[in-house]
Amino acid sequence: MMQKKVCMLGAFAVGKTSLVRRFVESIFSEAYHTTIGVKIDKKVIRVDEQDVTMILWDLAGHDGLEHLRMTYLKGASGLLLVADGTRRETLATAIAIQEEAKQVTPSASFVLAINKSDLMDEWELDSREQTELAARGWKVIVTSAKTGDGIEQSFESLARSMLGA
Repeated sequence: MMQKKVCMLGAFAVGKTSLVRRFVESIFSEAYHTTIGVKIDKKVIRVDEQDVTMILWDLAGHDGLEHLRMTYLKGASGLLLVADGTRRETLATAIAIQEEAKQVTPSASFVLAINKSDLMDEWELDSREQTELAARGWKVIVTSAKTGDGIEQSFESLARSMLGA
């Protein structure tokens, strides 16, 4: 069985912890709890007849990276960048974090999850941003930790990319 370290990255309150909980435990809670430091979970998924243990490092939210945070990225095979569709600035944060993370983990695969599709009426982001990122080679998936939409697809897409599939 193959193990892959995946770091969850994004601004505060974009839904990183909620995405992990929905993916690992099929649970969603409306209560917001700030992650302090890092919380580690794991889940085994099957990709093309291969079992992959995804070791999920849920890192505290940021509006910029710190040195301590950069050390968490060492050894990561994948990054799940998360933005909140209802807050435009979180997309810019996710893009900046990816650029910084590339310095530590240049070969890490990444997927951008634009979260909170259940609140589409409140979205500040539109398809233009998604199209621009896709043109740059980014894999962008719209998700909702509340409904579960796009979550399996996000993690499976990241796993496939990490395996070179």
